[in-house]
Amino acid sequence: MIGSPLRLHPATPADLDAVAELHAEARATYYRGHIPDADFEGPEELARTRTGWAAAIGEGRVLCAWDANGELAGVAAYGVRDGVMHLSQLHVRPARWRGGVGTALHTACAEAWRAAGERTVRLEVFDRNERAQAFYAARGWTPDPDTPRAGDHLVLRLTLAPSAE
Repeated sequence: MIGSPLRLHPATPADLDAVAELHAEARATYYRGHIPDADFEGPEELARTRTGWAAAIGEGRVLCAWDANGELAGVAAYGVRDGVMHLSQLHVRPARWRGGVGTALHTACAEAWRAAGERTVRLEVFDRNERAQAFYAARGWTPDPDTPRAGDHLVLRLTLAPSAE
């Protein structure tokens, strides 16, 4: 139900099926019509995706947003890659878009990054996903001047102010 309160918590192995399902649903909304369906929903890709999420969950790098009805409303994953913090995934169930789920996940991630002393975070967003680009721009993400593109994805960077502790 839109507007229901969210419960954010680190993902556990018990969350894997819901996370993988939400990931597939969200990706289909922005890739369909732009790349071949098999590239985002074929059996090999779904198996690869599930393996990736299982590893990220096992490393404690995934945050879930559950609603009061027990439905997974959104998921985010982040971690250090090549010495830089990356927001590698942030997906919201399409029925929950513009309901605060993405904002809640983004805020929780930014708090975790600040607590860990991170000052710069990067992400890649599909260049045709204008909705996601607008979401990130509204939260201060800008094109990465060092690496503005990675194939068909734009590379964005967020510079975090130190926490006000």
